[in-house]
Formats: sequence, structure tokens, C-alpha cells
Amino acid sequence: MPGNRAVIYRGPGHVEVEEIDYPTFELQDGPGVNPDNVGRQLPHGAVLKVIATNICGSDQHMVRGRTTAPEGLALGHEITGEVIETGRDVEFIKTGDLVSVPFNIACGRCRNCKERKTGICLNVNPDRPGSAYGYVDMGGWVGGQAEYVMVPYADWNLLKFPDRDRAMEKIVDLAMLSDIFPTGFHGAVTAGVGPGSTVYIAGAGPVGLAAATSSFLLGAAVVIVADLQEERLTQARSFGCETIDVSRGEPADQIEQILGTREVDCAVDAVGFEARGHGEQAETERPATVLNTVMDVTRAGGAVGIPGLYVTGDPGAADDAAKHGSLSLQIGLGWAKSLAFTTGQCPVMKYNRQLMMAILHDRVNIARNVNATVLPLDQAAQGYAEFDRGAAQKYVLDPHGSIA
Repeated sequence: MPGNRAVIYRGPGHVEVEEIDYPTFELQDGPGVNPDNVGRQLPHGAVLKVIATNICGSDQHMVRGRTTAPEGLALGHEITGEVIETGRDVEFIKTGDLVSVPFNIACGRCRNCKERKTGICLNVNPDRPGSAYGYVDMGGWVGGQAEYVMVPYADWNLLKFPDRDRAMEKIVDLAMLSDIFPTGFHGAVTAGVGPGSTVYIAGAGPVGLAAATSSFLLGAAVVIVADLQEERLTQARSFGCETIDVSRGEPADQIEQILGTREVDCAVDAVGFEARGHGEQAETERPATVLNTVMDVTRAGGAVGIPGLYVTGDPGAADDAAKHGSLSLQIGLGWAKSLAFTTGQCPVMKYNRQLMMAILHDRVNIARNVNATVLPLDQAAQGYAEFDRGAAQKYVLDPHGSIA
């Protein structure tokens, strides 16, 4: 049996690559594992050799100490890999298959899964609906920023790539299918983006850039991306986006300069709970800023997609209310404009096959648009540090040197 190494959270601002147990078909006790999940038998699972595993902004929230994540947690929920072992109940997935792993863990059996709401599966997390690998309050499933990882309900969860050689040629693009590409696409779809739409996207991190890419794929006429980091705005402009530097003032004023009107058809919040203010308040954390802004700039009767992460526990928040996820929202504004809102985890399985086909048939180049940058597993700490400083890159870890 080979060894296994993984990226481990060791406290605010600190990750280490350490030896961990090789995966088995039983969920073991460990940091963050719900006691009701300890000893859970997983004959429906598969063990993967990890080909690519990405650093996500959601991981960064934990590493900054902005969640209740326990020290010792093995991180990573964006996983692409090769199946090397299957449990006795796995029927269709085979050893040797190259697969994408949706970051949502879903059973395929509960009411929500049967309704395609795989982001809120009822059977995999005793704490609440919904689960993910290597994430706080998600049941304790071991993260995939590792050499090997176990995926439960393999026949249901795994997306098999149809041709291995062709997939390896585009493996960095396909690595985005586990989370950020479907998540950005979900944000755009739920915001109502379609042919001819004008779109405002708050945040030029990887999810925001994926939402912008998705908006073009859906036929948007104008995509406006807002951020504080000039490097990230430059990346957005590299594939045709208009951009707004919110440190220079209110987005509506800058939208008017681009469109001739202060409102857009559709808006996406790709920032989440660590949002900062606009203009002179750009250096101050104001977690409700983006939500209030997207309500302000979206036309009456429009829709807002909110793939940006919001949490129920934020020990580093600026005020007591925000520490419990309570924000000062202008919900009356949203009500008065009859806006529709969609929040929560993206149900990755709703979109990942279609987006896979778009990648394989050269309809989209998501890796280029998010500036995917490959690092060996041993450089994970460097990737986290650079990402935390606002680098306009999506870091992809390559545990086995598999990516050419």
C-alpha cells in the first residue's frame, strides 16, 4: 500500500504537507469528522490517485482563520483523478477511469439528490444538508489536496472523461469542472444571463472569472467585472470583459460610464462574506457591501446569482452580528425591485457534463481565463500565500507530476 501526503490546516495562515492515512472504505475519526460519521462503511466508494487538485477561495477562508475549521483538517475539495480501487458495490466506474469529482458529496438516493439539488444532500452530513471534501462543518470527509483520496457513492458522484488521452491534453481545463467552472456557470444561470444580457460580476477571483467566462458562453453582450486588485482586473480584460475598480467609487457610477445606464440585466456575487467597501471604504471589511450593491445595480424584475460563500460562523468578523452570519442587508430594496435571489452551493452535477463537452470540443478555454498555474504538492503553502495576496491565478496542485 502506498503512502499518502496531504495539505493540512495548522492554524491561521499556516498549512503544511504532511503524511496522512491511505484511504480506506470506512470513514475514520479525525479532525472535523462528525461523531455520527465515524465508522461509516463505504462499499460504494472509490479510491483515486489525484491527478490535479485546486486551491479554492473557500479553502482560503479557512486558512485565514475565518471559519471554525479545526487544526489538523486535510484540505481540498476540487479533485480530478484516476480510479485505482473500487468498493464491492461499485458497478459502473472502473479502475483506470479518469474522472472529475464534484465538490458536493451526494448520495444519489435522498429527495434532494433526486431533484438534482446535490449541493444539499440529506444523507452525507449529520450537521446539516450538504457536504464537501476537506471542509469545515461538512461531515468530516477527508480532503483531496492529497496524493490519494476516497470518494463515496462513486457511480453517482464521478464524472468519467470519455477519452483518457484527449482528457490529459486538456487536464488543466477539466480540473476546473470540480467546482469553479460549474459554480461560476451556476451564478450566471441563476442570474438569468442569456443572449444580449448585460452582466455585473462582483469579484475577479477564479469564481468571478469563471462566471464571466460562463456569461459569454451563455451569450451575454457585455460582462462587467468589479474588483479591488488591478492584476485581477487585467486578467478579466484579457478575455473581453469590461472592468470596474471599486476602490475608485460606487459601481453604479462606473456602470453608467460603460453602458450609459446605471443598471444591468443580471448580477453575480462572486465575493462572499469577506467583502470590502467601495471608494474610501475599500480598505474596510463590510460584508454586506456586495449583496447591497448587486441589488442596487440590477434592474427591477431581474435576478441575482450568489455563488460567493457566506457562513454561519465567522470568528474573525468585524462585529458580533457578522460572527454569526447576520449582515445588514437592504432587503427592502430587493423586495421593492422584485429581484430573485439564488444562494448556496452549486449543484455541480447539474452542469459538469455539459461544461466538459464545451471544453473537449474547444468552445471554451477556462484554464486560460482564470490563469491556471500548476504547482507540485510540496509548494501548496506558496500557492496559498500568493493567492491570499490577491494573485490573479488559479493554483492547481499536481501531487504526482502527472500534468505535462
